[in-house]
Amino acid sequence: MTIYLFSQLVLNWYHKNGRKNLPWQKNKTLYTVWISEIMLQQTTVKSVIPYFEKFISTFPSIKSIYHNKLDKILYLWSGLGYYNRARNIYKSAQIINIQYQGIFPNNFLDVIKLPGIGRSTAGAILSLSLNFFYPILDGNVKRILIRYYGIKGALRDKKIEKQLWYMSELITPIHNTGKFNQAIMDIGSLICTSVQPKCNICPLHKRCVAKIEQKWENYPLKNIKKIRPKKKYWFVLIKLNNTFWMEKNTKKEIWKNLFCFPNFDTEEMALNWLKEKNIYKNEYKKIIPFIHYFSHFILDINPILIQLSSHLELYEKKNIGLWYNLKKPQHIGLPKPVQKILEKFKKDIF
Repeated sequence: MTIYLFSQLVLNWYHKNGRKNLPWQKNKTLYTVWISEIMLQQTTVKSVIPYFEKFISTFPSIKSIYHNKLDKILYLWSGLGYYNRARNIYKSAQIINIQYQGIFPNNFLDVIKLPGIGRSTAGAILSLSLNFFYPILDGNVKRILIRYYGIKGALRDKKIEKQLWYMSELITPIHNTGKFNQAIMDIGSLICTSVQPKCNICPLHKRCVAKIEQKWENYPLKNIKKIRPKKKYWFVLIKLNNTFWMEKNTKKEIWKNLFCFPNFDTEEMALNWLKEKNIYKNEYKKIIPFIHYFSHFILDINPILIQLSSHLELYEKKNIGLWYNLKKPQHIGLPKPVQKILEKFKKDIF
């Protein structure tokens, strides 16, 4: 199959079956496409849609992000995960407002310098919004090319990645680049899935090596699976009526700048903290532990509940800590495990 025929089959499929009505595809701008592409990193379209709509409704422009605080960005991002993406959007907005007068740049070299944007994301932003000729190579595209050409290798292999970039440049048409890039991403996410691909409805199946060999599971080769280490955290839930004490997390490891229950690496550290705050005399109750999964480790969360009968001073400063009100929740970023715990308590009061 010639390179031209490859791209033509993909474009033909797009005109008939491609996604054209996603929220970021309507009245699209460099700004909205940028936000969607950052949100879609390591996250499904279905999960992103409600977050994208709420984000754009709250922040209709780069200047509106610039004039707000990171806490509000993280609040809207709460539950979507990979919070560094939100922090990168905030950092980028500061750069764009100062260096480009609040207008997202349309030059590839400027775009790729922004925090959280690599070669593929920069190409996707410029091609999808302006139809500029830039190839892309996200996980979906890699999988298609490896299966189609029967490439023996793992996704993390740098030599394989270099080869795939060369192929992506060859198959990407100069005209209709945006439609082609959208189409090949759609085919990867809807048809050429990592498990149980729908080969019979794929526009490329006739010359696809993985389909011909009936060995799609061999392409790409699986990376050696690393055993994720398990860590333990102790959450201290200090409850007063319908409020919980929260502190801004300054740990760089996870949840940076998000508000969280005071958390500790050991139970002893948690109890010593309670003693320092003169809360030790209050009875505490252990809540059933639960697991939260990260890409690189597993967190075993052990909550300890302290029920207060009177108010307690605990560094009540806006940027350090606050009493989170279940009935009138403040607009702050909260990690998913914290949200999960709070939801259980909300059920008791509503």
